[in-house]
Amino acid sequence: MQIKGKTVIITGGGRGIGREMAKSFAERGANLALFDLNQADLDETARLCAAHGVKARGYIVNVTQEAAVAAGMDAVAADFGGIDVLVNNAGIVKDGLLIKSKDGAVTGKMTLDQWQAVIDINLTGVFLCGREAAERMVKRGQGGVIINISSVSRHGNPGQTNYSATKAGVAAMAEVWAKELARYGIRTGSIAPGYTRTDILAAMRPEILDKLTAQVPLRRLGEASEIAHAAIFIVENDFFTGRCVDVDGGMRI
Repeated sequence: MQIKGKTVIITGGGRGIGREMAKSFAERGANLALFDLNQADLDETARLCAAHGVKARGYIVNVTQEAAVAAGMDAVAADFGGIDVLVNNAGIVKDGLLIKSKDGAVTGKMTLDQWQAVIDINLTGVFLCGREAAERMVKRGQGGVIINISSVSRHGNPGQTNYSATKAGVAAMAEVWAKELARYGIRTGSIAPGYTRTDILAAMRPEILDKLTAQVPLRRLGEASEIAHAAIFIVENDFFTGRCVDVDGGMRI
């Protein structure tokens, strides 16, 4: 797919990796529709994208709410004339051990609220956005691309029962969708970042960052622009579908 002139939706597009992906697509001439919950963040990302001479607009959309997702997709289709690419980037973490114990006594456990909040956004949100975007792509009849953002943690990271489950799930969904949607000219894929430099990681104490990077063969954090580059590759390569691109510096869990 040629990116110039296409319409790209990015969930969680207000900041972090989502913002960097939006900028990368804008640099290549794509128009950007950004879903997030913070208007100020959306406005700033839209401004940065528009500086490249493209159309960019933010939408307040809660990806866990079916009606809100459908309305958001309809708004984008009306405002931009259609949807060509969806990047399912929105996600959260609420880490905790399944069970914590001391001297044989259980002192804590992952709560249902911790589990459900991550499932709702990271898994159900991806399902809803993927389904609604695919429906509009099929009706339009011009194909499209759907990318899910997974994680190196999909292999099972201690303290992340909820997060690992969702990130394995979104990679699996991309495989399923590749088989189901190819007949409509819709390709899918997923990207699994390793530790990537974001505002959250950048704010960590140096000693913690050192421990993180020590696990990475390249001995550094990934850059959001490097994750964005993987998304560009998936969109531009018409023979790519159903696979997960690991961008983790060689890290294994």
